[in-house]
Amino acid sequence: QVQLVESGGGLVQAGGSLRLSCAASGRTVSSVVMGWFRQAPGKEREFVAAITWSGGNIYYADSVKGRFTISRDNAKNTVYLQMNSLKPEDTAVYYCASARSDYYYYKESGYDYWGQGTRVTVSS
Repeated sequence: QVQLVESGGGLVQAGGSLRLSCAASGRTVSSVVMGWFRQAPGKEREFVAAITWSGGNIYYADSVKGRFTISRDNAKNTVYLQMNSLKPEDTAVYYCASARSDYYYYKESGYDYWGQGTRVTVSS
């Protein structure tokens, strides 16, 4: 089992920044890739970004490229999502997830463990 705890969400004005954190614990040795997904009100959960613990592979959704940066601190078993130039359409609950393979990094079904989520609200 891998436990994931997100933090860092909140209310921010459009154009502002937030940094989300996801702390992993438990059997983290089984985790190869960490991903961030988000779910806006009335919409399906969507892929945002992913990173392998080795740092060798990083993936972004087109909607966040150039604005969001995913990174990891292996010593702290923590993954971050730096979000800049936020837009109202970035408003969502953000979830981090862990997977044993990055083959399906962009799919919910590709992940084994999920955090509870942290809410991000971007006001216009």
